[in-house]
Amino acid sequence: MAPQIIRARPPLKSAAALLKAHGLPAADLTEDHLQHFFFLGSDGSPLGLIGLEIYGADALLRSLVVAEGERGRGLGSQLVERAEDYAASQGSSTIYLLTMTAERFFARLGYRRIERMQAPPAIQGTREFANLCPESAAFMTKLLRGAL
Repeated sequence: MAPQIIRARPPLKSAAALLKAHGLPAADLTEDHLQHFFFLGSDGSPLGLIGLEIYGADALLRSLVVAEGERGRGLGSQLVERAEDYAASQGSSTIYLLTMTAERFFARLGYRRIERMQAPPAIQGTREFANLCPESAAFMTKLLRGAL
């Protein structure tokens, strides 16, 4: 499949609606968060969305969602690649995430599961890590391309 056009800063209303529709945290989402979010599709009806929180050398992949009817077309992988490239361009060398449902997907993309206690302080201090994702969520990490 040909790569889709990935754009920055989705509208808050449609980003929150897509996340909520798929059971992902959106309660703490603000316009400020969206400076590190990317999406596919129209402003009013995104097909896919990914978001990051950047903390220097560490980044938290805090949201990845692809609309139900669009799955299996490689959109999620394209979004993850865009987020990883962006995080690296912002000086991050390691990316972390929490997932309840997509551990196998992320493992195929080179992420590995680690213990939550191994999270750096900046990641431990995020709302997603501390409050929004349950303890049973898989905590995963990946060293970004070009990082030592």
